Amino acid sequence: MRTELVTTLKRQATELLSELERNKETILITQHGVPSAYLVDVETYDTLQQRMSLLEGIARGGKAVEEKRTLTHAQAKKRMKRWLK
Repeated sequence: MRTELVTTLKRQATELLSELERNKETILITQHGVPSAYLVDVETYDTLQQRMSLLEGIARGGKAVEEKRTLTHAQAKKRMKRWLK
């Protein structure tokens, strides 16, 4: 991952975006020496969002199991019949 100053982003936005699209390398933007933002290409961002959704679903499922909010196969099949007609 590469790091750039916010002033570099302001001055060379088009060039940075072209490099980002070409190299797919995330760029950390700093402001006054402090991390401020990440620039990622669209494909990487979409992939990260899909992964996050999957992980959130797994976490919800884990919580449901802990709280004993589960169904037997027969119960689930009966409920799903409504939507599978």
